[in-house]
Amino acid sequence: MKSNYRRLGDYIKPIKVRNSDLKAKELLGININKYFMPSVANVVGTDLSKYKVVQQNQFACNRMHVGRDYRIPVAVSRSEEPFMVSPAYDVFEINDTQELMPEYLMMWFSRGEFDRNAWFYTDADVRGGLAWQAFEDMQLPIPHINKQREIVAEYNTIQNRIKLNEQLIQKLEETAQAIYREWFVEFEFPYDFAQGRPDENGKPYKSNGGEMVWCEELEKEIPKGWEVVSVKDFCKEMKSGGTPSRDNNNYWDSKDIPWLKTGEVCNRVLISSEEHISIEGCKNSSAKILPINTVLIAMYGEGKTKGQAGYLRFEATTNQACCAMICENESYSTFLYYFLRIKQSEIANLANGGAQPNLSKELIENIRIIRPSPNDINKHDFVKFINYSEILERENQKLTELKDLLLSKLATVEN
Repeated sequence: MKSNYRRLGDYIKPIKVRNSDLKAKELLGININKYFMPSVANVVGTDLSKYKVVQQNQFACNRMHVGRDYRIPVAVSRSEEPFMVSPAYDVFEINDTQELMPEYLMMWFSRGEFDRNAWFYTDADVRGGLAWQAFEDMQLPIPHINKQREIVAEYNTIQNRIKLNEQLIQKLEETAQAIYREWFVEFEFPYDFAQGRPDENGKPYKSNGGEMVWCEELEKEIPKGWEVVSVKDFCKEMKSGGTPSRDNNNYWDSKDIPWLKTGEVCNRVLISSEEHISIEGCKNSSAKILPINTVLIAMYGEGKTKGQAGYLRFEATTNQACCAMICENESYSTFLYYFLRIKQSEIANLANGGAQPNLSKELIENIRIIRPSPNDINKHDFVKFINYSEILERENQKLTELKDLLLSKLATVEN
């Protein structure tokens, strides 16, 4: 152990302030990814005065399920307003922030090595709890406060850039959806009436007398030459995925082919996968290699996963809970992606059957979609939104790798 490693318990102290005056109004939990989030617990009729209060720069952690989850949920409060957490949580703070910065300690808690070490010290309970004494006995390097400030500043620079990129991705998504609605729901796409074709410098189609025809199915007028078709007819091909047997290590030890789960299909441009399968595993399962520009939709999954879409920017396979839609070209693919995005809640409501309703490939195939004339659909420029988002996603991927490298180097930091 290096000379600057110290026992955690020598630098922190438990805080057991209850919400006896009921001044703290918000109840938060701790996400497995180590940040506070709104609690999903039903507290109707619950005595909230027994809940613990967390103040700014104080930590809270849940030591009960470390063995089960292989992670210890712990987070530090950045909020100026106090909030409540479960009475089962531990709340603690640093004795002297001139010796140990809360931000630096949170960086240490964010390391995968910290979670593995915590898991090693869990008890024999089925959930694998971590005793408070064992938590306090864990060691970490604590360099001079000036060195800590330097490390935290570097880390925050990376974090802030990632956050900015996420905001830009969200703004691109909102802008693309707004344009989609204007052009393909309200039919106000820019049109050059003299040339009889879409043009970015033209006038809004419908409000300037563009020719419309009555659509019986939609019970409204649509531009002449457009039609309503099924998603199956809109696409060139539709596929579902598969999962190679987990019992065969040869299927999973390889990095041959990226393999996506529904949880990764999260309403964004997809550039990588968490897992890979071997060529052999792909051949011996119903998984299929999908080309770039494939549009994915999650047919079932936990929480809000069901109905979420993804736009594939690399060749990959998926599990059987994903439906893949391969289109004629990028114009069709991006058109379909943004259609699915604005229709997500409606599509999710189509789910049926079982205790947890699911979508099916057949249900998705039969969703109705307006198909503009080939001339109109190939003139939109949604591809640029996908391209810009991909650039930002790849930059964030590199920044995350840099952040992880910085966290790994904490173990060897010197004064």
